[in-house]
Amino acid sequence: VKVTESGGGSVQAGGSMRLSCAASGFVFGTYDMSWIRQAPGKGLEWVSFINGGGVNTYYADSVEGRFTISGDNANNTLHLQMNNPRADDTAVYYCATQRSPYCSGSYCAGWYEYWGQGTQVTVSS
Repeated sequence: VKVTESGGGSVQAGGSMRLSCAASGFVFGTYDMSWIRQAPGKGLEWVSFINGGGVNTYYADSVEGRFTISGDNANNTLHLQMNNPRADDTAVYYCATQRSPYCSGSYCAGWYEYWGQGTQVTVSS
């Protein structure tokens, strides 16, 4: 099982960027997935979740209304569309498979089984 993030880089505040997560070694549409990020000097922060069927999505309050998570089952790829990014969105972004998810509102718990290496996103104002 392997997940690999891409699409990071530098973006202006108010612009847009799309992150991708290529999955291999498993049937993508059967796994729940999340995006998690780590800002400089801070801990891990859950960002967004999508269930294996792609029907249910959840977002942290900090990104609700600006970010959109989606899955492309045909290409085994997870995406995170980042619109109107802000300076405080600067972080390393990771995708991960998620086990035993419990999500409600802007909260989603569970444990992460397979992680990618991360992709750096830097938002400049």
